[in-house]
Amino acid sequence: MIVDSHQHLWTADYGWLADPALARIRRDYGVEDLRRNLRAARVDRTVLVEAGRGEAAETTEFLATAADTEEIAGVVGWASLTDPALAETLAGHRAGPGGHLLVGIRDQVQGHPDDDYLDRPELRAGLRTIADAGLVNELVVRVGQLPAVARAAADLPDARFVLDHLGKPRITAGAAGLDQWRSLVAPVAARPNVVAKLSGLVTEADPTGWTVDDLRPFVAGAVELFGPDRLMFGSDWPVCELAATYTQVRDALEQILGGTPDAIFATTAISTYKLEIE
Repeated sequence: MIVDSHQHLWTADYGWLADPALARIRRDYGVEDLRRNLRAARVDRTVLVEAGRGEAAETTEFLATAADTEEIAGVVGWASLTDPALAETLAGHRAGPGGHLLVGIRDQVQGHPDDDYLDRPELRAGLRTIADAGLVNELVVRVGQLPAVARAAADLPDARFVLDHLGKPRITAGAAGLDQWRSLVAPVAARPNVVAKLSGLVTEADPTGWTVDDLRPFVAGAVELFGPDRLMFGSDWPVCELAATYTQVRDALEQILGGTPDAIFATTAISTYKLEIE
């Protein structure tokens, strides 16, 4: 069993895709595209993650899609962490089609310029609401926001946090990027309630000329700091197509790890998201 903890679906009209640099992935990506890539990469189940539309309707649609798609074992939906009606929003999603497949919530924290954004009281309240609902707090942040992630995880020790893309290290900066990332991610890894994704690395590297060796020290550092039981494989498809195919992403990680460790490629995702997989 191979579980991909991080993939997306979207349509070409998503606003953020208007960036000329994203022309390569500015098209509709649907379930049949996903299935074709899963077969090629020998992946069995996935977690579908919100794709930056920033609307509750996207979560509603994704849950309904997951309910009709055996390969999708869970959905990380979008919700604003500052929504005063967040608890009611979550309850509404759970009451709809596929609501039982809602496993986490992600807001676009990386889009806020403040490195300390997660320290704001209203943000902490949102994180607490998600945790109280039994859902994962999924965090997509810039590397400079990692200290705030560590503080949030320490403040909410009973909450489950997932760090996307290892906190987006500056892989193109080489040794300097590695040193910066290690110093900032170590306090995050020290929190036992944080799980990290080995995802999104090919696009943090040079998308036109990355190599496995570019990724290797970051993956090795993650294994050292988090351990396999708190790491998950994620393709970040179709974003990854800016730099690599789905299969190339899986193969690169398998090459670095010397195989497909069960924790990283399945059981950590299953336990973190409480996926019901037969």
